[in-house]
Amino acid sequence: MRERYVIIPAGGTGSRMGGDIPKQMLELCGVPVLRRTLDLFLDLPFEVHVIISINMTVKSMWVDYCRKEGLMLRYVLVSGGMTRFHSVRKTMKYLPDGALVAVHDAVRPLLRKEDIIRLYEEGEEFPAVVPVLPVTDTMRAVAPDGSSSMVDRNRYRLVQTPQVFHSEVLKRAYDTAFSPDFTDDASVVEKSGVPLHLTAGSRFNLKLTTPEDMTLAEAVLRTIL
Repeated sequence: MRERYVIIPAGGTGSRMGGDIPKQMLELCGVPVLRRTLDLFLDLPFEVHVIISINMTVKSMWVDYCRKEGLMLRYVLVSGGMTRFHSVRKTMKYLPDGALVAVHDAVRPLLRKEDIIRLYEEGEEFPAVVPVLPVTDTMRAVAPDGSSSMVDRNRYRLVQTPQVFHSEVLKRAYDTAFSPDFTDDASVVEKSGVPLHLTAGSRFNLKLTTPEDMTLAEAVLRTIL
């Protein structure tokens, strides 16, 4: 079994949340979102080495929170870059070859333990594992002039994290120049020529982007706490 790692990019400012507090540090049922996400990987039946890539604003708030709570957690804290791509690339020097590395959004704190375990297990077999969901809503393509047309939703999938990679594959993929086409780690790895293995995602795996997302996440948490 490969040694297991997780990279948690936590560099976003959360402008769509509206408030002054970065969304990673907003309290979700009394606990900061970043802490809930981190705990997902510390509560598994195997050890996971944690790397957090974080911007300076969130870093100071996070360090203050850990000091206040007396948290003695083992992880590597890396200063984030200009974009998500740059933030993740800065973590590559902390990854050994021959490991499995998950990359998981800091603002997806509702992932189920069994899903994380399954994704790591699939990562033993496939070099790039990406959880996806089928599209259930009707979709339309909108042209620059405002006109629209129906598209076949069966051809599309919604992409989630954690995406799990062989570390040598991820490191090789990130040894490249930035492109605006790189919207997630899977797009970086795919560009390097490695095929993606798509697997089932989870409807519970919400990405917290708006205040409405926080309300929904609180409701979900209250049903499982």
